[in-house]
Amino acid sequence: MRVALDVSAVPAHVAGAGRYVVEIARRLPAAGVDVALVSRRDDAERWRSWSPQASVEALVPTGRVPRLLAEAWRLGTSSVAREATVWHGPHYTMPRRGSTPTVVTVHDLTFFTHPQYHEAAKAAFFQRAIRYAAAHAEVLICVSEFTARQLRAIVRDLPPIVVAPHGVDLDRFHPQSPTTTEVPYALFLGTIEPRKGLETLLEAFAAVAQDTPDLELWLAGQSGWAEQDVRRLLEDHPARSRIRRLGFVDDAALPSLLARARAVVYPSRVEGFGLPVLEAMACGAVVVTSSGTVMEEIADGAALLCSPGDAVALSATLQRAIDLDGEARRDLERRARQRAEVFTWASSVERHLTAYDLAAGR
Repeated sequence: MRVALDVSAVPAHVAGAGRYVVEIARRLPAAGVDVALVSRRDDAERWRSWSPQASVEALVPTGRVPRLLAEAWRLGTSSVAREATVWHGPHYTMPRRGSTPTVVTVHDLTFFTHPQYHEAAKAAFFQRAIRYAAAHAEVLICVSEFTARQLRAIVRDLPPIVVAPHGVDLDRFHPQSPTTTEVPYALFLGTIEPRKGLETLLEAFAAVAQDTPDLELWLAGQSGWAEQDVRRLLEDHPARSRIRRLGFVDDAALPSLLARARAVVYPSRVEGFGLPVLEAMACGAVVVTSSGTVMEEIADGAALLCSPGDAVALSATLQRAIDLDGEARRDLERRARQRAEVFTWASSVERHLTAYDLAAGR
């Protein structure tokens, strides 16, 4: 089987959906798939280094609008598409022309359920893209049962759906011996944007900081949409001297940062998967995240939960996580790691192979 995988939407800093695309691209050749990675013209070397067994076809122009136009109207009729058994669009979109059987990945339905957390034009674009994929793709991949349920509730007349949860590199993300020389910190990891619940976290930390005078809050992640709102809150925060902005964290430093946190806090209101929660659990971290979300399903009892958007509840839960000690802490850390071990990229790749076979009519 030859699969053409469109990797052209992966940004310079890889996180979230980009991490998913990288991991699938790396692993498909070892699973016996002949892979053509369709990249931007200026991005071929990066993909050759990440997936040396795949061929790289640098067909896509740089820039969002030219890239999307090329995908819609040119890539589907390219020789790469014609020679492929299956075309895989891993980020909601697919070609509008061509006859190659197509698989499309849907990460979340926030463009429908929470459009206020996106730029208006982006929400409208991806609503159309998801509906088009539902009408024209042979198979859809959802990254969680949570996303699949939402998709079935929102869009009618769907093609077959294959649920392929993300994995975690258990060799890279693993528990580490604690150190006593570091300042204790609670860690947030994620893109700085409205849906991540950072305004709730900052309000909660103001209360926790009063009772835990040596605790710091570290914010790790690249800038996103409407970050200026978070910047204003940081400038006026009563404990601003104890809040560190780390920016985007390199892959090599991330496991240690997660493993040594007193708590990893991911108070996002809504996600399609919530990969930082899984990575933190693989490191044996005490995780605080949002109830009633996909993160609760992923954690399955191995994280502390509170209602999204509730700063009082978050401050109490964060304080509980910080204070957790002894056997109770070690038990939660063990359960977090054990739960994370359920999620592997090998299993995700197997689900993708199922989707490709379905799309190809096998």
